[in-house]
Amino acid sequence: MESILSKLKLVFGDAVLRKRIFMTLAILALFRLLAAIPIPGIDAARLAQFFGDNQFFGLLNVFSGGGLANLSIVMLGVGPYITASIIMQLLTMMSPKLKAIYQEEGEAGRRKFSQYSRLLSVPLALLQAFGFIALFQKQGIIVDLSSFDLAINVLVVTAGSMILMWMGELITEFGIGNGVSLIIFGGIVASLPSAISQIIYSYDPSQLPSYLAFLAIAIVIVYGVVYITEAERPIPVTYAKRVRGNRIYGGISTYLPLRMNQAGVIPIIFALSILLFPQMILNLISGVASSEAVKSVVTMLLAWFANGWVYAIFYFLLVFVFTYFYTAVTFDPHQIAENLQKNGAFIAVLPLAVQALTNIASVAVGGTSLLIVVSVILDLVKKIDAQVTMREY
Repeated sequence: MESILSKLKLVFGDAVLRKRIFMTLAILALFRLLAAIPIPGIDAARLAQFFGDNQFFGLLNVFSGGGLANLSIVMLGVGPYITASIIMQLLTMMSPKLKAIYQEEGEAGRRKFSQYSRLLSVPLALLQAFGFIALFQKQGIIVDLSSFDLAINVLVVTAGSMILMWMGELITEFGIGNGVSLIIFGGIVASLPSAISQIIYSYDPSQLPSYLAFLAIAIVIVYGVVYITEAERPIPVTYAKRVRGNRIYGGISTYLPLRMNQAGVIPIIFALSILLFPQMILNLISGVASSEAVKSVVTMLLAWFANGWVYAIFYFLLVFVFTYFYTAVTFDPHQIAENLQKNGAFIAVLPLAVQALTNIASVAVGGTSLLIVVSVILDLVKKIDAQVTMREY
């Protein structure tokens, strides 16, 4: 506890860090204000019933940062930008030129890559905005709009998503932590006060054992998620001594950290983003199709996608595939091996054999929101620690 208080004192005692933290909090507060401004023509009762009966859109609401449940002007959240980033990451696997820009040109290449993602997010936001509005019109949640009103709403929602993307980048550059992740995180934790107040309001003393059991299970799950997220296997690496001129280089031992959860929460965000596309496209077709046969096929496919088992299977498969894919993108074993070889390093095998004989495996289970919250908080704490350490030096 004392170390935490001393760390907080260091953080808020530094003028630059304090400014970064207040900048982050101010942008998140502005985001919550925008998320409370709805587009016109909404039937609030039907909207609440729709989200109460639809688990998939409940998860999309989490993904949008909480703006979708209100049909706010930022209902898309940072989804289009994340989808654009997914597409760009996939293209790096197929285009050697893009891969060279992303991996070999350093910071300038990453900035260029981010610019491509921003440009691609605009047409994706237009498509998703039209798909959502068409869906909610069909459900009777939004009143029938004229072509002009529909175009205005689509442009407003698209602009809202672009503003959130810009706000996220402001947090990343001038605040603390990853801006896009913090916006999603802000939408998740914003629902906690109302959930806690509902629990307090419906408190029943006879259910106290159930409450205590739930609290104990929640603590165990949170601990498990943190443990798995932070778990890593240190691979011992030794650098051979090299003589250049009159100086000796190398001869030191360090380690190569291999994280158990290398991809973090990114595969979950990617999977939810991809699951959005079929319904958006189907709703787009349903809104413009004049043939009853086409509409019946679209209705059947939408009902199929709304099935809980179908959603669960695709969700699991996409998370599995994106975990493999994103790990392959962020951790290239061939490039690491080449770098180690160029620096005269070699991996000690004996300590690994000893660890293999003594380690105990562990398993943890957590929900989507919990994974996002834990990952964002851990990343934020590391960023703050890095800033504090830099200031101390």
